[in-house]
Amino acid sequence: MIDGVINVYKEKGYTSHDVVAKLRGILRQKKIGHTGTLDPDASGVLPVCLGKATRLCDMLTQKQKIYQAVLLLGRETDTQDVWGKTIREQSIEGGGINEDMVRQAVMGFVGAYDQIPPMYSALKVNGKKLYELARAGKTVERQPRQVFIYNIEIQSIELPKAYMTVCCSKGTYIRTLCHDIGARLGCGGCMEGLVRTQVERFKLEDSLTLAEIEALRDQGTLMEHIVSIEAMFSHYLSA
Repeated sequence: MIDGVINVYKEKGYTSHDVVAKLRGILRQKKIGHTGTLDPDASGVLPVCLGKATRLCDMLTQKQKIYQAVLLLGRETDTQDVWGKTIREQSIEGGGINEDMVRQAVMGFVGAYDQIPPMYSALKVNGKKLYELARAGKTVERQPRQVFIYNIEIQSIELPKAYMTVCCSKGTYIRTLCHDIGARLGCGGCMEGLVRTQVERFKLEDSLTLAEIEALRDQGTLMEHIVSIEAMFSHYLSA
C-alpha cells in the first residue's frame, strides 16, 4: 500500500469522487481520500491522500487555495456558472458599466465576506445535499458563511469578461463570488471558467493526470511523485 500525497490534475468532466474511484483501480488500494471537491466543469490541482496519509485530508482541506477564474458579466444562472439555466440576461454594452467599475467591484471583495453557499453544492441541510434539493426544484434558506479572500489579481478585463486569480480560504465558492460581483454591479454575473492552480505546496505545473499516473505506475517510477507523510509534516514544522 502506498502512503503519502499525490498531486492529481483533475480534468473537466470528472468529479473529485470520480478521481478517487479511478485511483483506487489504478493503484489497487482502497484507502484513498481527496482534499476538497472541485466542480465537474472545473479543472486543476486536487491533492489526494493515500493510505495512512488519509489522516491529512482535513489538514489539507483547511489550507488556502488559488484559482484562475473567468467572470462573465450580464448573465445570471441557477448554478452561478455558464452551464446552468439562465435566470436573467442583459447586455452590458451601453449600460454604464466600464472597466474601472468592474475593477472596483471585484477588489471590493478582498478580505472577509459573508458568502451564501449556492443551491448547487454538496453542502447538506437536514441531511440532504443542496444540489439534490435543487435538482428536485426546491430552494431552501442557506445561512451565510464567512470566507476570506486573501487577494485578487485581475489579469485583464475584456467586457463582458474579467480574468482574475483568486487566493482564498477553504469553503469559498468562486462561482458565488462571480455571482456576487455581478450583483454588486447590478448586471448579474456568473463563472465561465475555473482552474485551481495551487493547494498548499501542490501546484498546477507539478500535477499529474490519471493517465500519467497510470503510465508512471507501469514504469515503476510513481513513488518519485508521492510526497511522504514525513515530508508533509516537516513542511508544516518549517512553515
